[in-house]
Amino acid sequence: MATATRTLKLAYHCIECGWAAAKWVGRCGECQAWGSVVEAGTKRGGPATVATTIREAAIPISNVGMEATGRWVTGVDECDRVLGGGLVAGAVVLLAGEPGVGKSTLLLDIAARSARSGRTVLYVTGEESAGQVRLRAERIGAIEDSLLVAAETDLGTILAHVDAASPGLLLIDSIQAIASAEIDGTPGGVSQVREVASALTQVAKLRALPTILVGHVTKDGAVAGPRLVEHLVDVVCQFDGDPHSSLRLLRAVKNRFGSVDEVGCFTLTDSGIVEVPDPSGLFLSRGGSRVVGSCPTITVVGKRPLPVEIQALVAPSALANPRRATSGIDSSRVAMVLAVLHRRAGVSVAAEDVYVSTIGGARVVEPAADLALALALASAREDRPHREGVVAMGEVALSGAIRPVAGLAQRVAEAARLGFTDAIVSEGLLEDKPTIRCHEVSTLAEAIAVAFPRAQRPGGD
Repeated sequence: MATATRTLKLAYHCIECGWAAAKWVGRCGECQAWGSVVEAGTKRGGPATVATTIREAAIPISNVGMEATGRWVTGVDECDRVLGGGLVAGAVVLLAGEPGVGKSTLLLDIAARSARSGRTVLYVTGEESAGQVRLRAERIGAIEDSLLVAAETDLGTILAHVDAASPGLLLIDSIQAIASAEIDGTPGGVSQVREVASALTQVAKLRALPTILVGHVTKDGAVAGPRLVEHLVDVVCQFDGDPHSSLRLLRAVKNRFGSVDEVGCFTLTDSGIVEVPDPSGLFLSRGGSRVVGSCPTITVVGKRPLPVEIQALVAPSALANPRRATSGIDSSRVAMVLAVLHRRAGVSVAAEDVYVSTIGGARVVEPAADLALALALASAREDRPHREGVVAMGEVALSGAIRPVAGLAQRVAEAARLGFTDAIVSEGLLEDKPTIRCHEVSTLAEAIAVAFPRAQRPGGD
């Protein structure tokens, strides 16, 4: 009995995002692109994939050589800190950031330092000419004979460059500028980015070639392109900073070979990217600790304690709904602390405008800064500074209680190193005797009583 051959008609699909439809439409229903829906074609029924010849037999995991998993440092210590100790052979790193933040400068610095260590580095630029890369290299001192530059946008040509040069490190700037002739769509489109990332990842794994890809970000700061790219690569790093500040921070969003809690600090100068191994002074004001509406705290990012100064300004409002403006700190957290101050400590700013900011463009996300925020707001409300040399660390609960924070001993030790003399902290976590005076408090009212002299205490206590 003959079996009829079944033909499956494939749906139409969008070449930009992969959206499928039963019939042709002029506009994609997913990404809203015009003229991007094409017919996928037909295929015979049956198994889509058949077994092929095994090129290399599977081996026990205990027989896998450790040399294939070794790390080597890039020469940029802050970058190695974020990567977990350096680059792993065959690892693919996606470096994302906003335009002008310094991604290409950081990439060229890594390339030059790796070339000085004796490695052949292939730097592929799809957005600039080789001459423009040379100008930047001269400015930052990145001229090295073993640093090869190729201005290419075709994926096939880039793979040919890799075969010809056999580099020890491959850098692509950027993945949105590279296109494959085998795939329909414009460079930067979803289908092109997906194909380019897949091909480069495959080459990196086969050659044990560390690869760094530069990627763009969307308006909301997320990595541009399909989410599949983030799944394909091994490490996703975010390079960001305030456009009005020279400070740049490198964070790992995903890291298969290390922690994602570390942060690397850099400053962007005329001569390139400069590492900041001790960024303590970047986030503190230079006018001393007795500043009205200001209170320092110690945050922990990964394993690194970072001092951050929170400043607040309270001013009379002419609006029916007073304004609340924040920079570097979550606005909902500020609103909660204001409510707790009003209800539990008698410090009310219901009729005033409130402005809260951090020094140096730092971003505060952990609740350990709640107490410093509350003291800065109380100081701004009464227009009086707190006592000299005070640093505050603690989470403020809705009941007005001061909750303990993790790593308190490390925070207090960093405060002592920076020259603070008094620390207002939560109760019961300090086992070893600290080198500075620690005032353990259980409520926000107690913290205000410690931070301000009785004659200057906010709320009239």
